[in-house]
Amino acid sequence: MVHNLADLLISRRDALRFGVATAASALFGGRPMLAATPPQRNGKSHMKLSLAAYSFNRVLPKNWTPDQLSDAKFSLEKFIDFCAEQDLDGCELTAYYFPKEITNEYLMSLKERSFRLGLDISGTAIGNDFCLPEGEARERNLKMCRDWIDYSAALGAPAIRIFAGYVPKGETEEIARERCIAGINQSLEYAATKGVSLALENHGGITATPAQMLKIIEGVKSSPWFGVNFDGGNFSTADPYADLEKIAPYAVNAQIKVEMSPSGKKEPADLARVVKILKEANYRGFLVLEYEAKEEPLDAIPPYLKSLRELIAA
Repeated sequence: MVHNLADLLISRRDALRFGVATAASALFGGRPMLAATPPQRNGKSHMKLSLAAYSFNRVLPKNWTPDQLSDAKFSLEKFIDFCAEQDLDGCELTAYYFPKEITNEYLMSLKERSFRLGLDISGTAIGNDFCLPEGEARERNLKMCRDWIDYSAALGAPAIRIFAGYVPKGETEEIARERCIAGINQSLEYAATKGVSLALENHGGITATPAQMLKIIEGVKSSPWFGVNFDGGNFSTADPYADLEKIAPYAVNAQIKVEMSPSGKKEPADLARVVKILKEANYRGFLVLEYEAKEEPLDAIPPYLKSLRELIAA
């Protein structure tokens, strides 16, 4: 029901946009013109180097309480210090390693520490599932995303990595995808008010292939606050490098791993080739090392950072 003149104008505008989008869909192979599109870049590719806290997943306490932290071998504070010791441009703070009760005081302590050490907080990350049906679990996931949009804005983090999710048992991927798109669009409206980009990661489930990723992207509303979290190690397809090329133009954040799994078989990643893919897509932003190999991260990470620094400078 239209209650006032403003509502009427909005309704007419949206109807006009829908009509244009429908016509464009017919003209351009069924893809709506108002679907999410690759971000527009100025100039050539430019990358800054960051490190994901997930690289220390084995030693970082998860959703901790203060008494648990006193016995921990590592902490987000120590992680930030390590990033500064490596002369990085940024650090990525993953939700898993924050305290069970997150306070503004704690967020500000991390923000101050990062700033004092010359680091940007390049992004945050959550492990949500937007494929869930209506109900308490879905609402928890949507609330988690809203909360982390707030936390990201407070920290000064420009982007938050989100997942799509997995097809619930007994349901179809099409239904799961529509729920995912709805969850992203709903969250995107809030993210835009806080100046935080939502970056959808290729992370298995209904994003295991570029075709699946693009179906979701085509359903997301066009917004400068949406894009892809390009994860260089997550495709287990026959040719993951070729598939990464398909999603690279949409990247608003980029993670790189030191291992890849073509057809599910793990092997060392060709880091130069992955960086080249991003450069050819004119990607501008953070390149985040997410270390998951078996060697001790404190020892193994510095040489990889050295290699990546040389590759992005070339």
